[in-house]
Amino acid sequence: MAQVQSEGANGVAQNGERVDPGGFKLKFCTVCASNNNRSMESHLRLAAAHYPVISFGTGSLVRLPGPSITQPNVYQFNKTSYDSMYKELEAKDPRLYRANGILNMLGRNRDVKWGPERWQDWRIGVPRLEHTTDRGSEGIEGGVVDVVITCEERCWDAVIDDLLSRGSPLNRPVHVINVDIKDNHEEALVGGRGILDLADSLNKAAAEERELNPTAFDSGNAAGRSSFDERVPEIIGEWQERWPNLPAVWTLAWF
Repeated sequence: MAQVQSEGANGVAQNGERVDPGGFKLKFCTVCASNNNRSMESHLRLAAAHYPVISFGTGSLVRLPGPSITQPNVYQFNKTSYDSMYKELEAKDPRLYRANGILNMLGRNRDVKWGPERWQDWRIGVPRLEHTTDRGSEGIEGGVVDVVITCEERCWDAVIDDLLSRGSPLNRPVHVINVDIKDNHEEALVGGRGILDLADSLNKAAAEERELNPTAFDSGNAAGRSSFDERVPEIIGEWQERWPNLPAVWTLAWF
């Protein structure tokens, strides 16, 4: 028998997930350096709100804190699972990695998806058939998103540079927004809440514009979404007033 979720006054189910309102949803991508802390907290929050979402890192390698600043734990993107990282660090020094929050973070991550992915290796527009068990995978199987949210300016720069180097083969607009979040567990929680609020605001506007011409909007091209695209800077400005400690920058780029 299916378990019935009870809903509180704020529309959030008792298990922490928002009750799915249905209807149109923008597709999101969250990005940080190692696809472990900030992007994964935001990935989880967006997935719990029933948004289609994927996440990536832009670094050359996955780097997690070690016993000292000169001894980080280093892993490869796309080849190392969160579960294997968890087990390795738990075996090395369980007290240290529990105290600094790394085991808790990796425990969360392994319940979201298999392992960290690198943005530069993402084959945009190619179906993500091997990711069907990831949280937030429903609706994003086609391998494209509407909004990319990075969590650090150098990650924003890396995403923009990579998109320019790809040459826009799909001719599809994508909003790239940086929400600057310090790379610690406490700030990642705050940033995740802010990013969800931003996603809600963007999605509300997109749904309003889509109602006017669903076929054109769903085509994903610039003409079909121009009315929404024009509203995005104002939406970000209003959001920034609500979240003044999360400085944001934005640009319209192309897949």
